[in-house]
Order: sequence, then structure tokens, then C-alpha cells
Amino acid sequence: MACAQASQNPTPAESSTPTAATQPLTGQQAEPEFPGSIAGAVTDPKGAPLAGAKVSLTREGKGLSPDVLTEDDGQFTFASVMPGPFQVTISGEGFATQTASGVLRSKENFVVPTVALAVATAVTEVKVELTTVEIAQEQIKEQEKQRVLGVIPNFYVSYVPNAAPLTPKQKFNLAWKSTIDPVSFGVTAAITGIQQGNDDFKGYGQGAQGYFKRYGANYADLAISTFIGGAILPSILKQDPRYFYKGTGGWKNRALYAIAMSVMCKGDNGKWQPNYSAIAGSFAAGGISNLYYPSTDRGANLIVENTLIGIAASAGANVLQEFVMKKLTPNLPKNEPVPPTN
Repeated sequence: MACAQASQNPTPAESSTPTAATQPLTGQQAEPEFPGSIAGAVTDPKGAPLAGAKVSLTREGKGLSPDVLTEDDGQFTFASVMPGPFQVTISGEGFATQTASGVLRSKENFVVPTVALAVATAVTEVKVELTTVEIAQEQIKEQEKQRVLGVIPNFYVSYVPNAAPLTPKQKFNLAWKSTIDPVSFGVTAAITGIQQGNDDFKGYGQGAQGYFKRYGANYADLAISTFIGGAILPSILKQDPRYFYKGTGGWKNRALYAIAMSVMCKGDNGKWQPNYSAIAGSFAAGGISNLYYPSTDRGANLIVENTLIGIAASAGANVLQEFVMKKLTPNLPKNEPVPPTN
């Protein structure tokens, strides 16, 4: 019995020694991290080393590192870089930007595979701007669509306050199209009929012969005054033969403006000046008319009378342009103004 009891009680030595199951585990301590380096090389599309390319280093959660430039041999190096994921961005003038990425380990000297930069695709921005002559031509095309009641030509009116100045060629073209317009022939025929009925310019006589003589004189007056006052002299004196619609201000102000425009005009330089072209043109046309009017109706009186009548008629027409004609002209063009000429 004594032996059995002794075997059930452990000795002091046995009770003080822990077993493998009861011994506590000790946690593993993390290894310290040490910086490394990142290096690489950059070439052009032909494989030649590319010097001066900019290389940027980005690391997750650690922002940007100072940029470096490739050396003469195309090499670049980032020293003392802490371990972790990274990305390098390589760019050069005239080349497309490229990137490379990797993961740097502790104490590692990471070598980025050689980066060959491709030539950047040239992007050329072409801004097309019309010249002043082209703008004027577009505005003339729109003016030639202006017809009172959709029929009567209203070519010599600009609804653009600072429209582009006309070239001499454009002034002659405008005069030509105005002269040969079918309405011009019709209006001349109507005026001739009135003169025939009143027996004006008796030297022409009556009948068909008298009518055609009057018609020829009237059409010659129209053509000569249009070309001299609307093309020849405006080209020489650099003046604009058009009426510039005002459309703003009180009625009195606009009426005075319209009347003044019979003796004033805008120069090709954009400044207002006396309308020498129209005034001198009326005198010149009157002088030429002495060549084909009946001898009894010729003389200085005819020239002065026709000139004054022309100025008065121009003033009246301008007033109508300012207050009436625009309302009777459908589908007016929407022209964009251009900067005034200095």
C-alpha cells in the first residue's frame, strides 16, 4: 500500500517543470526595414541614350520624391528609397510620357527595365480667321439679298454699324449689280413714261423714238451716277458709298443723322468725313449728261439742278431707310460686326 501511494504523489522536481503544451509562445518580432535604391535607363525610339529626360518617383502613401534628370548615358538613380510599391514616370520634350512600376524590398537595388520613349504625336491647333476682305465679301453677299418688299434692291444699306470696308473691286461689283438689276430697268421705264406724259425734255419729241431717247438718258444718268459716285470716286478717295443704318436714339436724332448722311459718309478707315464722292459724283454725272440731253436743256443750270436734286433725293431716301425700309425688307441677314479699322 505504501508503494502505491508514493507513485500517486509527484516529486517536487516533477511539479516545477512545465510541459510543451503548457509553455507560453513568444510573438515573432518584425525585421527592421532598410532603404534601397531604384535605377534605370532611358533611350530614344532608336535605342540611343536620352539625356535630360525628367524622371518622377511616386510611392503609395508617401507622395512624390524630388525629380531627377537622366545623365548623358541615359541613366537615372533614386537613392535611399524606403521599401514598398512605387511608380516612375518618365517624360521628355517631344516624347510621349511613359511609366514603370514595381515593389522595392529592403536593401534592394531595383533596376527598372530600360524605357524607350516614343516620339509624341504632334497636335497642331489651326485657327481659321477670315481676312477683312473676306468678311466684307460675306457682308456684301448678304446685302445683295436685301430687297424692299422682297423685290426692290436695297443693296447700298448696311445694318452692321462697323462693317468691314470695301475694296475697290467690291465697290465696282456692287455698282454693277445695282445697275443691271431688273428692277433698275423697270424703275427707269416708269420714270421715262412719266416724263413722256409730261413732255419733259421736249427736244426728244414724242412717240417711240422720243420715249427711247428719254429712256436712254435716264438709264445713262443712273449708270453714270452709280459708277462715279458709288465706285470710281469712293475707290480713289477711299470712302464707303453705303448708308449705315443707325436704328437707335430718338426719332429726331435719327432723322438728323439720315439727312446728314446725304453729305457725309464713312471712310474706309472707319471715320466720318464729308461725302466728296457723292457730291462730286453728282456734278460729274451732270456734266456728262450735257453730252446727250437736248441742246435746249443743257448748261450749268442743269448740272447744279441735278446735283441739288440728287442731294435732296439722297436725304429723303436716307430718312426712309432709317424709319421705313427695314420694316419692309424681309429676312434681313444677321451679320457679325468686325473691329473698326485703325
